[in-house]
Amino acid sequence: MVLNGFSQESRVLEGEQRLLGWNVPPSELIHIPEHWLKYPEPEASLHFLLGLLYIIFFFLSTIGNGLVLWIFSTSKALRTPSNMFVVNLAFCDIIMLLKAPLFVYNAFNKGYATGHIGCQIFATVGSLSGIGAGITNACIAYDRYTTITNPLEGRLSGTKAGFILFFIWVYTMPWIVLPLTEMWNRFVPEGFLTACSFDYLTDNFDTRLFVASIFTFSYVIPMLLIIYFYSQIVSHVIQHEKVLREQAKKMNVDSLRSNQAQASQSAEIRIAKVALTITFLYVAAWTPYAVVAMIGAFGDQSLLTPGVTMIPACFCKCVACFDPYVYALSHPRYRLELQRRLPWLAISEPQINENASVTTESTNPNNVTRT
Repeated sequence: MVLNGFSQESRVLEGEQRLLGWNVPPSELIHIPEHWLKYPEPEASLHFLLGLLYIIFFFLSTIGNGLVLWIFSTSKALRTPSNMFVVNLAFCDIIMLLKAPLFVYNAFNKGYATGHIGCQIFATVGSLSGIGAGITNACIAYDRYTTITNPLEGRLSGTKAGFILFFIWVYTMPWIVLPLTEMWNRFVPEGFLTACSFDYLTDNFDTRLFVASIFTFSYVIPMLLIIYFYSQIVSHVIQHEKVLREQAKKMNVDSLRSNQAQASQSAEIRIAKVALTITFLYVAAWTPYAVVAMIGAFGDQSLLTPGVTMIPACFCKCVACFDPYVYALSHPRYRLELQRRLPWLAISEPQINENASVTTESTNPNNVTRT
């Protein structure tokens, strides 16, 4: 068998000579891109440090997203069509960290300890959760956009929300099934050989086309949708606040709001903060990985040392810990439920008018508290 100009036997022998100290059985060398075989084994301390970091990620994500799944699924007030997206995001984030035990086991064994099967499971779970979370973020942005810009008719029905959720997973699945079955691309180890992802290093047209495609559909499109919808929300709210101030000035009153003391900040500032935070988190989490993949497929691969490629992977996992706090802890009814069920958290959230309408956004142009 010939692979990239080398027979399997000669590649195994060369790999055994170069992988002095690497925890890679000779039979597994065929699954590892040759690029990583050029580098010496990382220090054990780096493996252990990353293993401990993933343990921290695992517990933070499990607690944060576990609370979201528990509260949103058991509270009648929170079981709304719009909140189905928040639950789906929490589900994506929590399954992303389910691969942490595989990584920790590899790290504490200093290498490719779980082998090819463990690598396929790791990459499948990571791709499923990462791409699913990205598309879910875009759908949450769309839901908030329609609700705030068209509060009377923009609310989602259960049927429409269910259809969008179905679309999210249909959109996601091809990017997992194709490399998993090796119909197009494949899942391979990367970096310290303790993590796995799609192959962005093999020098051929199929690899470059796959990387360009997944870059466009799993990163660029969701990012553009998130930026567009949140920028439109901020623009709409700022314009609405401007109109309210002008009307109040004409009427010689301080504000037209019925409960001005309820909000310590103007609506446009609160909306802008949430929008900027969400956009920043998405870009910060996935841009480094997208850059690494593009460099691997189209750029100078010598820039991609094992240590460099482990950094973007950590950014991706980190966002799974922050999502529940950005989305859910800014959610008034969620905070009220936490306050009621877990009073020792010392959450102080004012009571909400039970006649208020329900959506995912806590602040809207009409200053109606929605949850």
